Amino acid sequence: MAVTKIHPIKSTLKKALDYIENPAKTDEKMLVSSFACSYETADIEFELLLSQAMQKGNNLAHHLIQSFAPGETTPEQAHEIGRQLADEVLQGKYPYVLTTHIDKGHVHNHIIFCAVDMVNQRKYVSNRRSYAYIRRTSDRLCKEHGLSVVMPGQDRGKSYAEWDAHRKGTSWKAKLKAAIDAAIPQAKDFDDFLRLLQEQSYEVKRGKYVSFRAPGQGRFTRCKTLGEAYTEEAITERIKGRFVERKPKENRKISLRIDLENSIKVQQSAGYEKWAKLHNLKQVARTLNFLTEHEIESYPDLESRVAEIAAASTEAAAALKAAERRLAEMAVLIKDVTTCKELRPLLQEYQRAADKKQFRRKHEGTLILYEAAAKALKEQGFQKLPDLYTLKAEYKQLAEQKDQLQRQYNDAKRQMQEYDIIKQNVDGILRTAPGKEQMQER
Repeated sequence: MAVTKIHPIKSTLKKALDYIENPAKTDEKMLVSSFACSYETADIEFELLLSQAMQKGNNLAHHLIQSFAPGETTPEQAHEIGRQLADEVLQGKYPYVLTTHIDKGHVHNHIIFCAVDMVNQRKYVSNRRSYAYIRRTSDRLCKEHGLSVVMPGQDRGKSYAEWDAHRKGTSWKAKLKAAIDAAIPQAKDFDDFLRLLQEQSYEVKRGKYVSFRAPGQGRFTRCKTLGEAYTEEAITERIKGRFVERKPKENRKISLRIDLENSIKVQQSAGYEKWAKLHNLKQVARTLNFLTEHEIESYPDLESRVAEIAAASTEAAAALKAAERRLAEMAVLIKDVTTCKELRPLLQEYQRAADKKQFRRKHEGTLILYEAAAKALKEQGFQKLPDLYTLKAEYKQLAEQKDQLQRQYNDAKRQMQEYDIIKQNVDGILRTAPGKEQMQER
């Protein structure tokens, strides 16, 4: 699980950068990296970009923090996840400094990125929508790296202490839910249910909401705070075998069949079991219709089609990644060309100065930026400055191609997910079919 938060930096940029780069917090700066800037001179480079900004505003940079659960990841893995998060969210447009702190009880990343992008000199828009994208991306990356995530709609508002207690099996709420689930199948009615809870040493308080308190627990826990299936009305319906959890609106999409034999909900609720069986019948029908519509007549045909789509998805992902890398490279190139153009008058003034040492001492940081940008361009084979207008036009064209590749990848991914559901449903049907024969050609 990674928790994210972001806030703007409106002043003391250098102080903020110095804090996140603290050697004592970053294993002597072994856990410090950067993109499109040098972390030693990032404040000067950010200021140069900010001076070119097309929009007004007080934000100099944005500070993104990504915290991980104690003991769940190594500093190196956390740093890599932070790099992937920054690259995906910022799309190679904004220079950033990334550090991983290991001085607290939990590993956490700090990402400070310039408020102005390198290509169009426009300011980053930080709002609820952009933050929601950051959080979704962080959750997905954690999942891909085998870390736990907070699923949408689950554990909303839960503190870290409670989440950690639940993970360790020590949460009062988790224990109460387990006790309720165990008592319901044995209870004749709600009063009998309360008696069974009292036999488990729970103290019961009845009022507007029924509440329970375990031995050693400080406050009572209201049933309604445990979820939809744990209100007094829901428990009463579950005892009678009539409770059915709220289901999403009916749609025509194919979804996975429910494993009736291993579903706890099926075992607890006759109403849910009835709904699940009907759901499975619908999914079997939709799966068979899908196979017919797509002319898939045998199990090998299905495996072949899945392999083709997986290959197409992999190819689309590779093409998209290549376009993203090229865009990032071009963004840095545009930044270097812009830096050279902006600072060339200072270089000429330096070359004409009578006391070059004194002039350099006064403008050391800015001259270093010019020299670094000029060196980078020379290493790429440029003998003279490329035309900035041409570079930006090429970047715009490549960005449009990247958007097209993104749509192709999204289509391939959606198709892959659809076929994955189809194959899992077919596998489930074959496991439950008499004789477990493979699909016969029709």
